[in-house]
Amino acid sequence: MAAPNYVPISSTKAKYYESPPRRGESWLAQRPGDIPGGLPGGEGLGNQGPDQGYALKLVKHFKDEVHLRSGERWEDAAAGAVVVALKRASLFGRAPVRHDLEIAFRVWGFLDETVPTELVEQRRDMFDRVDNPHHYLEARRIAEAVPESTLRQTPAAIAATYAKDWTSLLVLPIGDQH
Repeated sequence: MAAPNYVPISSTKAKYYESPPRRGESWLAQRPGDIPGGLPGGEGLGNQGPDQGYALKLVKHFKDEVHLRSGERWEDAAAGAVVVALKRASLFGRAPVRHDLEIAFRVWGFLDETVPTELVEQRRDMFDRVDNPHHYLEARRIAEAVPESTLRQTPAAIAATYAKDWTSLLVLPIGDQH
């Protein structure tokens, strides 16, 4: 690539890439934000994973596919599905994808036009106002109601199981909802 006219050119030395000198010892990532032993775990701490905010973008694509009943709000259904989707994505150590949200909406019957009344009643109680950030514990209950064994299945397997016996996909009832 040509240099501008005002840059002096040395006719005796050609410019080429040179690597920095090699370090003798092994390199380790030691940053101030690193937590010894990894991220903390336990009740109420949720499931950590990379790029979790992407689920908030993906969930918007389901607005026209979700079937709500009387007394249900899109905001609550979306918030509940996001926490389940994030739990699934973190199990695989990756950012959320469309399938995570599809499974989250499917297990709670939001993708079913003829959802069983029993499931509607259960989710109506659990999802009520869960979009409010002050209702973190209620959102955690929604995620806890979907066991890891369910979340590790494929979307096709979830759809087939839901059609046969939706109760086998969830652990209900989950404690006191209020």
